[in-house]
Parts: sequence; C-alpha cells; structure tokens
Amino acid sequence: MSALQACIEGIGVLGPGLPDWPSTARVLQGASPWQPAPVVLPAPGCLPSAERRRTGTVVRLTLAVGLEAARRAGVDPAQLPTVFTSSGGDGQNCHEICEVLATAERELSPTRFHNSVHNAPAGYWGIATGATAAANSLCAHDASFGAGLLEALCQVAVDHTPVLLIAYDASYPEPMRSVRPIPDAFGVALLLAPGANGPSLARLELAWSEAPADRMADAALESLRASIPAARSLPLLAQLARAVPGRVLIDYLDGACIALEVSACR
Repeated sequence: MSALQACIEGIGVLGPGLPDWPSTARVLQGASPWQPAPVVLPAPGCLPSAERRRTGTVVRLTLAVGLEAARRAGVDPAQLPTVFTSSGGDGQNCHEICEVLATAERELSPTRFHNSVHNAPAGYWGIATGATAAANSLCAHDASFGAGLLEALCQVAVDHTPVLLIAYDASYPEPMRSVRPIPDAFGVALLLAPGANGPSLARLELAWSEAPADRMADAALESLRASIPAARSLPLLAQLARAVPGRVLIDYLDGACIALEVSACR
C-alpha cells in the first residue's frame, strides 16, 4: 500500500497567546516571544442570529480556526469534507447538564441537549458555511489530534479530494476540571489536499514509530503542548513555521507515534 500523504494548503490556529496562524508561526520560529494570554473567541458572525445565541466555546473555536484555514488557502469552505476531533467535546455544556439533572426539577433545555452531542460543532459548521460534504467527528482522548490527522489523510488518499481537519479542546469547569485540568481552549485546522493546487505550505507523509513523541524546546510551550490535547499539534506547527524539511513525531495510542515526514510540496 502506498504511504498516506497530502499537501497542506491552509492553516488556522487559536490558542492562549496565539490568535492566528501568522502570529503562531512567528512565535514558533523564535521571531516573537510567546506571551500567554486567555483565548479570545471571535463572535460567529457567519451563523444566523438564532444559532449564534446558542453557541458555546467549542463551536466558536472550531469556526474560527476552520474558516481561517480555508481563507488562507483561498478555498470555499462549503465544498470541503471535514474531520472534527476533540478529546472530550463541550465540557461546559456537559457540566451545566449535570447541574440541571442534579436538581429536583431536572428540566433540561433542548438547546443544552443538542449541543451535548460530540458532532455538534460539525452541525454548526454546516449551518455557517452551507457545507453538505461528509463530516466525521472523532475522539481518542489525548491522542485525538493524531487520530484526526490519520483519518483526514486516509480520506485524502481514498477520495482524492481536499479535507479540512479541525482539532479542538476547551477547559472544563469544576469539579470536572480537577480530574481533567485543561487550562484553556486550543484549536488548529489543517487543509489537506492530494496534490498542490497552487502554492502549498508543505507535504506530509505518514509512517509509524515507537520512538517518543516530540517535545517543544521552550518549556512554556511544552507545558501548553502537554496540557491541552489539541496542542499536541505544536511540534508539527513548529516544523511548518520553520518551512524546512524534517521528521515530526506526534502522540498516538498505546505508546505508538505518528511519524510525519515534512517536505516541500511538488
């Protein structure tokens, strides 16, 4: 079987002190210091007002990074199949459902219920962009970024079409936060294509490795990588920001790593 491979045509990022891909690239190149700051989520102006009022952190986060990646690639997001991946989905919404269920009335809001499903961000994405292509939603705990990347690369290889990967995580309120201490939101989107349709950022080729996953050289960025599952993407983003060939090892399951050969897209 031929190796799984794809070209990266667009990137979107939103995390603590990382408001977009250009700012993130400067930090990862060492051109700018990382200044940690709480994530500021843009209003989802692409949604109708009724849906906009119902959105929480994860919907706003996924829309922000997904639309940034599509915009930077110059691609209509309505045409893109998508893969959404998160270690746990909307923890805030889950917390509020649990609070209601712990009361005597137990009257659950229909909005709370439909926002509780793991593919809710994919549904809002379809409403916001008009996309009708397939949308998959995955969860693999701390390996969710790697699992989503593997799924997206498989779709590119099988269907010979661009695929938008959106990985995201957000913090939990107490008491869940004490057992799942994700400090803030982090989202990353990669637009993957079977071949370069214009200027592409890089080419990825996937293999497997039992070597340890890559860590960030900067201690503060390594803390961010380790504390938010979607930020496991940071070593790959750093390689892309430096725009040089190289090999990146990303966390996966059961001690295995996804090995990514990064090169120029021809």
